[in-house]
Amino acid sequence: MNTADLGLPVTVPSTALFTDHYELTMLQAALRGGAADRRSVFEVFTRRLPEGRRYGVVAGTGRVLDAVENFRFDGRLLDFLREKDVVDGPTLDWLADYRFSGDIWGYPEGEVYFPGSPVMRVEGTFAECVLLETVILSILNHDSAIAAAASRMASAAGDRPLIEMGARRTHELAAVAASRAAYVGGFTSTSDLAAGFRYNIPTVGTSAHAFTLVHDSERDAFRAQVDSLGSGTTLLVDTYDVAEAVRTAVEVAGPSLGSVRIDSGDLLLVAHRVRQQLDELGATGTKITVTSDLDEYAIASLAAAPVDAYGVGTQLVTGSGHPTASMVYKLVARAGSTDAGAPLVPVAKRSSGGKTSIGGRKWAARRLDGDGVAEAEVIGTGPVPEELADRQLLVELVKGGEVTATAREPLDRLRARHAAARAGLPLSATQLSRGEPVIPTEYLHPGSGS
Repeated sequence: MNTADLGLPVTVPSTALFTDHYELTMLQAALRGGAADRRSVFEVFTRRLPEGRRYGVVAGTGRVLDAVENFRFDGRLLDFLREKDVVDGPTLDWLADYRFSGDIWGYPEGEVYFPGSPVMRVEGTFAECVLLETVILSILNHDSAIAAAASRMASAAGDRPLIEMGARRTHELAAVAASRAAYVGGFTSTSDLAAGFRYNIPTVGTSAHAFTLVHDSERDAFRAQVDSLGSGTTLLVDTYDVAEAVRTAVEVAGPSLGSVRIDSGDLLLVAHRVRQQLDELGATGTKITVTSDLDEYAIASLAAAPVDAYGVGTQLVTGSGHPTASMVYKLVARAGSTDAGAPLVPVAKRSSGGKTSIGGRKWAARRLDGDGVAEAEVIGTGPVPEELADRQLLVELVKGGEVTATAREPLDRLRARHAAARAGLPLSATQLSRGEPVIPTEYLHPGSGS
């Protein structure tokens, strides 16, 4: 199902202006100069992972498919471009009929990637592909950064569930995308109702400190919440005195109290004290949820604490210090002429400062060791070696402008794919200490052998 067709309030009517001015001026010049119809291949990749990260996580692919389908220039958008004198008349006429008619291949969403991995490959005419650069990068860079942070947090949390609760710390629409990416990366629920509505992610939530403060006493607040939501609710116990609040919570809800939430203080120490107190009061089944600006390091530090769930906000939706995946969208091959059968010619930028690229239309495969653990990301521009033929990573997402039947997948399948991909990496992938990518990237070119 294409969720963009549902007309939900968080869906924009067109993605055509989610682009940069120079993409349209390039189009105009290419149309006038004759290069617009040259068959071209663009690839999305990153030259390096964020410092200290051992792997990246592909997220946002499903949103890219929606964005490509909704990349349409209606009358209002064309009027805007005309009034602002962005492009000339012939270019406006061309844009009025724009429909992407090419092919898109990519790593399946939830898969891991490494420096140089061709996360997405867009093929078509230069004109139709170049327009998609910004919208594709904006989605993949944001969502992959969030998913990578979520994956590290999920790894640190182990079997304990993670709640995404960062909507108030980012742009309202970015919050919805962040919830989706976090779910792919291993989170189990979100506080954001728009994300639940848009993507059917489980939503959770009970009360904030304001609810306690508006009542004459903490007991009155707890009683009102339990009367409304039942004894299985989660009571926030750190508004005043934690020990007194826990005692009151059990008195009001009984030993069947579902959970208490701690949102401040020395979480390790407080969690141990609260667990002991709950057990002494007979509430041995009452769970403990902790929040308070957590990141993967704080979650790891609580591994030995009697904590049952984590709520994460700011650090998640900002990529835990790395809000972008630093992906780029580069032309790697183009036809020698506009003739339909003209062969592709590899092209690449040559510059200093670490911004060089490798030309050629690429394939990617992951080589495994004898135990089935990943040992290298292999990227090539020639024939795929026979031993890697069944380990190729790119899958077809769009063919002839149409999203393929298998390209859109349920989020639970993406979560499962990511969990499997992470489990297939060397154990050091989950270490939070600084380090290089957990497996190297190897390049094969025609004639280089395997």
